[in-house]
Amino acid sequence: MPDLFLDGHPLSVANGTSVAAALALGADGCSRTSVSGQRRAPLCGMGVCQECRVLIDGQRRLACQTLCRDGMQVQTRP
Repeated sequence: MPDLFLDGHPLSVANGTSVAAALALGADGCSRTSVSGQRRAPLCGMGVCQECRVLIDGQRRLACQTLCRDGMQVQTRP
């Protein structure tokens, strides 16, 4: 079971859980804040829409295409 940090809060998820699914389990389901201040959430689930962009260990990644791993730091807010 991976233990990760979602916006600084610890979260345990099952093996094989995507970061997008972890967002739904451990937060408001949103992945980022738009330039107009609205919270945005994953839409397509396959990386085409780019709405699931998050910072993972300091690098911008797609939450729907990234599996959770131990110690991962996920940031959805600036």
